[in-house]
Amino acid sequence: MKSMFSSSLPLSEEEVNSCIQNFETKGELFGNGKRNVIKLFRIVDFVLNVKSFKIPNLINQIAYRFFRKSKAQRSFEYAQKLESLGIGTPRPVAYFEHTTAFLFKESFYVSEHLQADLTYRELTKNLDYPEHTEILKAFTEFTFNLHENNIEFLDHSPGNTLIQLNNGDYQFFLVDLNRMNFKALSLDERIKNFARLTTSESMVSVMSEEYAKLYGANSEEIFEKMWSYTEAFQEKFHRKKRLKKKLKFWKK
Repeated sequence: MKSMFSSSLPLSEEEVNSCIQNFETKGELFGNGKRNVIKLFRIVDFVLNVKSFKIPNLINQIAYRFFRKSKAQRSFEYAQKLESLGIGTPRPVAYFEHTTAFLFKESFYVSEHLQADLTYRELTKNLDYPEHTEILKAFTEFTFNLHENNIEFLDHSPGNTLIQLNNGDYQFFLVDLNRMNFKALSLDERIKNFARLTTSESMVSVMSEEYAKLYGANSEEIFEKMWSYTEAFQEKFHRKKRLKKKLKFWKK
């Protein structure tokens, strides 16, 4: 089992290792675990969030064994990168990989569990959420800061930003970190990064106006771009959903 341990938490490597060794039998299940399984482990005064990535298909078992960094390793390294830039994410603790001579098997990413007041998803479900507009503007500024730091968060979707309210001092934390690009972003790339977040035109209006102000661009132009990318993503999403439904029907 390959591992990398680097944490500012006062925990020993052996204590963290024990979470991985006992993952199947201990820990508290967190979330629905449809694709990957997350469990919480309490050690003294700390709660660790341990994400177990499912074993990839055969092609990726070879790719991750020899040619590509695993999702666990990328999550760990990207979290360290975000921390170095002062961008919110739960504190990284360790990652673990199980391999054979020729194949990659399961892997784990360990971080400190963060208590959040809500995720961005709650804003999409309840447009009357208290301070909705103010939170949305602050989230837009947070995303602008990502872009200014040359970060393209490819999984910028409703469940992947945790929010702490702190009496109006809103703080945002990224999770599910394994897909990121680090490069200077064009205006189109920046605006396209909002496409997966919401289907609400009023939310897009707030975000586009705030982003235009921060970037120094025409707010109508930014809205048109953001709404166009949002609609294109939704069309692609529902097209894939219809295709999956048809394939399931023909398999019966």
